[in-house]
Amino acid sequence: MNKYLFLSVTIIVGLCLGSCNESKFLREDPEDFMSSTNSFRSEADFDMSVNGLYNLVRTEFYGYDENKVFDYICGTDLTFDGEPGVPTRHSNMLAAYNPTSNIPRIHWNNLYKLVAEANTLIDRAASSSLTEELKTSFTAKGRFFRGFAYRTLGYLYGGVPLELHEVTAPKTDYVRATREETLNQAKEDITFAAEHLPDITEVRDGEISSPAAYHLLAEICLALGLNEEAKDAATRVIDNPALDLMRNRFGSRTTGDDADKDVYWDLFRRNNQNRGAGNTEGIWVIQFETDVPGGGSSTAGLNISGNYMWERQCAPMVRDVKLVKDGKRYSPFNWPTSDYTGGRGIGWAISTHYFSNTIWEDDFTGDMRNANHNFVRKFKVHNEYFGIKEIDVDHPELLPEGVQLIVGPSNSTTIPGRYLYAYQSKCTTPYNHPDQLYENKATYKLKGIAGTTYTDQYMFRLAETYLLRAEAYLNLNQLDLAANDINEVRNRVHAKPVTASQVDMDYILDERMRELGIEEKRRLTLMRTQLLYDRVMKCNPYYANSETNGDGVGMQKHYNLWPIPESAIEANSDAVLEQNPGYE
Repeated sequence: MNKYLFLSVTIIVGLCLGSCNESKFLREDPEDFMSSTNSFRSEADFDMSVNGLYNLVRTEFYGYDENKVFDYICGTDLTFDGEPGVPTRHSNMLAAYNPTSNIPRIHWNNLYKLVAEANTLIDRAASSSLTEELKTSFTAKGRFFRGFAYRTLGYLYGGVPLELHEVTAPKTDYVRATREETLNQAKEDITFAAEHLPDITEVRDGEISSPAAYHLLAEICLALGLNEEAKDAATRVIDNPALDLMRNRFGSRTTGDDADKDVYWDLFRRNNQNRGAGNTEGIWVIQFETDVPGGGSSTAGLNISGNYMWERQCAPMVRDVKLVKDGKRYSPFNWPTSDYTGGRGIGWAISTHYFSNTIWEDDFTGDMRNANHNFVRKFKVHNEYFGIKEIDVDHPELLPEGVQLIVGPSNSTTIPGRYLYAYQSKCTTPYNHPDQLYENKATYKLKGIAGTTYTDQYMFRLAETYLLRAEAYLNLNQLDLAANDINEVRNRVHAKPVTASQVDMDYILDERMRELGIEEKRRLTLMRTQLLYDRVMKCNPYYANSETNGDGVGMQKHYNLWPIPESAIEANSDAVLEQNPGYE
C-alpha cells in the first residue's frame, strides 16, 4: 500500500514541478482510441476516409431508407406512386415538397454530410506528412465527392451555401450562392479530379477514375450551358480504349434457358456489372456484397442496411391479382417467386404509360430493350385456370369469355395499377436470387424476406455518355452528330436508327428512358435540364391531374426545384437563407 502511495505522490509532484507549459499538460493526446486529432496520420487512415465517402454515396442513392432513395425516380415522368395520398411520398406533392417535409430535408442533410467529410479529407491531406503524390491522390478523390455532392445539390435546390473547408466550430451565418456559382464549384472540383485520378484500368472495381470524372464533368457543363466543354469531356470518355459498349452476349447466364436473351439483358444480371466480369461499359459501379461485414444480408429481412430495395419498389405486387369466373376467385400467380412476375415486388414505383408504351411505339418489337424479358408485360401464370398460360397487361381483353381480371383488394378492373403493370426486369434477378432466399428452390418460391436486388449498380454507364454528348451536339445545332451518338446506343440493341431531323431534347429524354430507365436518377436529369414540370405534365397524368395526384393540386412549376429545408433556414440564425420561390 505504501509503495503505491509513494508512486502516486511522486508522479503528482513530478508533474507539478515539471509543468512549465500548462496548455501542453492539459491537452488531450489520445493514443488508445481514434479521435479527430489522430485519425489522419497514415495512408491507411486516409483510405478509411475515402471508404466512408463511398458509403455516404451508397446511403444517399441506394440504401438504408428505401423511400428516400426512390425519390430520384418517383414524382417524375418515369413512375408514379402506388400509394396515392401518402404525405411522405410523391403521391401527395403538396406535402412531399413542403419545406418541413422529410424529402428535401433528408437529401439536403445527406449531401452536406458528403461535403463535410470530403472537406475534412481535403484539408487533412494538405496538412499531412504524406508524400506529395499521395496528397494529390487523396485531394482528387475528396474533390470528386465534393463536386458530386454540389452538383446534386445544385440540381435539386438551385444555389446553395458553399463551404470549402473543414468546419471545426458552429457556424450560423451561411448565405446561398447562385445555381451557376454552385455548379461552377462542382465543375472546378470535378475538373481537378478528372486531371488527377487514375485511368479506369488502374483502379479496382467500384472505385472512381478519371473517366468517371470526365463523364460527370460533361453533365455539369451541359447544366452550365458549356456545350463545347461538355462535348470534349464526353469525348475523353468515349475515346478511352478501355471503354466500349457491350455488343455481344457475356457473363454466366448465356446458355441453356437463357440462350434466347440478349446483351442488354446481360448488363443487369448478377455480378455482370464490373470490369472484372468483362464488362467494358460500366464507368462507375456501386458495389453490393451480400452476407459480408458491411454489406447487405440475404437473411435479415428487408430493412437491413446495405440492401437496395429496387425489386420491392419497382416490380408489381402480383399477390393481389385474381381471375374471377362464375363468382369464384382464382390466383394465377404465386407470390413471391423468383421469375418474371417480379420476385417480391410491392408496386410502389409504377411505370407510367408513357414509359411502358408510348416511347416504344415507333419500334415496339424491333428494340431488344422492349423484349418481354427486359420490359415485362406478358406475365406467365403459375396456376393455369381456364387454359390461361399468360396475362398480357396491354391486352386483358384477350382473356377467355366470362373470365374477369381483378387487381387489388378493392376489386379494381383498371390497369395499370400497383398490382399488375409493365416493368423493367433489371430491378430483379429472375431465377437467380441468393440461395438463402428460396423457400423452395425447385419451384423458385421465395421467402417473405425477399424484395431487394442483389447485384452491383451502375452510377455511370458508357451508353449514357453517348447520350450526354448527343445532348451537347444538339445544343450546338450539330444534329447529324447528335443522331450518330444516339444511333451508337440504338444500333447495339437493334433499334431503328434515328434521323437528324428527329433529334430534339424530348427525343433525347425519351431515349434516356429507353436505355437507362429505372437505373437513371431521373429527377436529377429533369432538374438539371429544368424540364421536370414540362415532362410530368406531358407524360405522367397521375401527377398532372389534381384529382389523381392525391393532394388536390397536382404538379406545379416551382417543383422544378425542391425547397430549402425549413430546418436549415431556422438553424442559420445569423444570416438569411433565402427560400426558393413558390415555397414561402
